[in-house]
Amino acid sequence: MLFTNYLVLVKYAVHLLKAKPQAGFAGFFEKRYVTKVCLCDICVRTYLVRKHMTKRDAIHKELEALYKEGAELAVAFQKAKEKQFHYDYQSWYTKALKAVASLASDRHAEFRSYYEVDPKRKSLGYGTYVIQDFLKGVAPGSYQLQNFDTRAEVIKCFLNQLSILNAIKSRVDSVLANIEGELYAEIQDNEVANARQLMKISPRAAGALVGVVIEGHLQKVAAAHGLKIAKKNPTIADLNDPLKAAEVIDTPAWRKISFLADLRNLCSHKKDAEPTKEQVEELIHGVEWLTKNVF
Repeated sequence: MLFTNYLVLVKYAVHLLKAKPQAGFAGFFEKRYVTKVCLCDICVRTYLVRKHMTKRDAIHKELEALYKEGAELAVAFQKAKEKQFHYDYQSWYTKALKAVASLASDRHAEFRSYYEVDPKRKSLGYGTYVIQDFLKGVAPGSYQLQNFDTRAEVIKCFLNQLSILNAIKSRVDSVLANIEGELYAEIQDNEVANARQLMKISPRAAGALVGVVIEGHLQKVAAAHGLKIAKKNPTIADLNDPLKAAEVIDTPAWRKISFLADLRNLCSHKKDAEPTKEQVEELIHGVEWLTKNVF
């Protein structure tokens, strides 16, 4: 939905560029490449966020497949039916290590410790034997450990790694949500900065850009609170009223957003009057307030 709104805005900008210059738009047409660059840059960054959001299911599937691969390898090893454990485990560990580092950095060192030999290790035996020892063909040689089962120790380490991998599957949504939120906030800040630059060229175009930011933010707030919006492409008013009805925002906030919607409409729809720089500046201040106070 958000990306669609940006495409609509780009089409609107292209329409302005092709139209006959009107009063107040001379500079906008003289420096039209600035508008194109700003809008295209916004579309690209928004596309990246949308693409990031669609990755969630793919990451879940990849983790499931990775866990299944490791579990099957562990079972085969436990039953002594594996044919090339050295190669298969190394391949699995390389992929799993990256997943843990990305999604659970606080468990990364622990995950590695079940494979890598501790350089500070003073003895080899129960509690210190790791998978890397087995792959190197190393085993305790003391009389006290003559019945030491290297394969059993490998299974213990392997199962601990699988447990960590299984645990981080529940983190995917929260981790990606945090990343998504950071990316979205960065995009909003950049959009406001672009709007300030556009205002030097065309207050109307700057106001239209800020209006898209308002719509996108309100859509995100509505989704976060589980509100279903009837319209496919809702306006600010279509989003503002349900948020007030659901008591997500209070009456003063609703009135302020309604005022911002009026300013946005002046920039995007009304052709009989040009928005002033003061009005667009007020709209920009309004979107800064909105993104920092309405969640």
